[in-house]
Amino acid sequence: MTSMPLYRPPAPVPKSTAGAMAAAFMGQRDMLGLLPEGAYEVFITRAPVGKRPIFIVNHPGMVRRILQTEVEHYPKSDLMVDALSPLVGDGIFISGGAQWVKQRQMIDPAFAHMRIKTAFGQMAAATDDAIARFDQIARDDEAMLLDEEMSYLTADIVFRTIFSRSIDGADARGIFRAFSDYQNAVPQINPKTLIGTRAWEKIDVPSEVRETCRLIREKLGHMIDRRIADGHEGNDIAGDLIAARDPDTGAGFSREDLIDQIAVFFLAGHETTASALTWTFFILSQRPEIMDRMRAEIDRKIGGEAISFAHTREISCTRNVFREALRLYPPVSFITRIAAEDRQIAAQAIPKGALMVISPWLIHRHRRFWNTPELFDPDRFSPTREREIMPGSYLPFGLGPRVCTGASFAATESALILAALCRRFEFETLNPRQVEPVGKLTTRPKVPISMRLRRR
Repeated sequence: MTSMPLYRPPAPVPKSTAGAMAAAFMGQRDMLGLLPEGAYEVFITRAPVGKRPIFIVNHPGMVRRILQTEVEHYPKSDLMVDALSPLVGDGIFISGGAQWVKQRQMIDPAFAHMRIKTAFGQMAAATDDAIARFDQIARDDEAMLLDEEMSYLTADIVFRTIFSRSIDGADARGIFRAFSDYQNAVPQINPKTLIGTRAWEKIDVPSEVRETCRLIREKLGHMIDRRIADGHEGNDIAGDLIAARDPDTGAGFSREDLIDQIAVFFLAGHETTASALTWTFFILSQRPEIMDRMRAEIDRKIGGEAISFAHTREISCTRNVFREALRLYPPVSFITRIAAEDRQIAAQAIPKGALMVISPWLIHRHRRFWNTPELFDPDRFSPTREREIMPGSYLPFGLGPRVCTGASFAATESALILAALCRRFEFETLNPRQVEPVGKLTTRPKVPISMRLRRR
């Protein structure tokens, strides 16, 4: 097997020194552009500015302590809770302790609907609808916004998984548009919030963000009300959540609880995959030889057949391309925790209230863990080379008890979408020089990626 040509996808140029990082902080630029050169080589470093101590933790062993073995000492950060609570309330994404355990017990049946074989038919139906939409775009020779289309497709898939219906209805489309506005405006990880906030100080969530969250929750509430009024439980996430009962008291979720949990499923279920697919298709548009190798495997393994669940397991080249895109552009660039008490990591004293920033972006590009980390090299994940990857240095979906439960769902969904679209269309990015990543709620392009499709 010949190796794929290597390619350096766009990324911010690291700051030369921590001093330059500090100066840039004051300009309130995007976090990815603030990272200094040295952050890609050290295991733990303290940010040079901030009203509270901020530590960037890069070493897999240290990360494992924070996210897995000592989770009670490093709960979800106040920044994350304050930023997300207007949308997800006390949902499982930000709840903690005994409440999180209880919620997890109650929603385990709903997680079953994110198991791949259960959801594959819904994935395929949404992908077929997207192909029909893209066919029309190609016939009309119109440009499309790649990131918006990937968000819409993955939102459609998760919406079908939650409610057994497509996202074409007015309420559903309104939820999708509001989620897009929320993603662009939520203030969790930005320099101004990081340096200007003391430990446990409430962050100022902009009024427009709160209004967007209110709109989303209102529309989700209407859909839940209709579902309950119909008396139709349904073989999907919404039905399972409505039927869920506390194992101790027998009580079900309240209406607000249902909105909380469904908002979590919708947010986590589509934004991360949309981010990863956006970067994968952009890279493929820049490297047609990689696309050709994927297509050769797709033609050999699938041909013109409808893509089945089994097929998505057989197209290893496609899966490795996606895994490498996840490495270079992890959907969540920064994971934040807070030190609940004085701690110590290696020789570093961690005071109570310190913000612990774990950056999959940095770890995936760390020069001590990866060879040529800035290059796109899907063969890193081939059977002969995957054993060279340092354990814990690849965490696109997090780690520990809060690891993303939809990781396998996302991998299968993405393999299906990549195979279905790549065998049918050619992709041309119209503004490649403008493409640059920024760390929002997920890792997104700074400006929308404009793309033209052509039928093969």
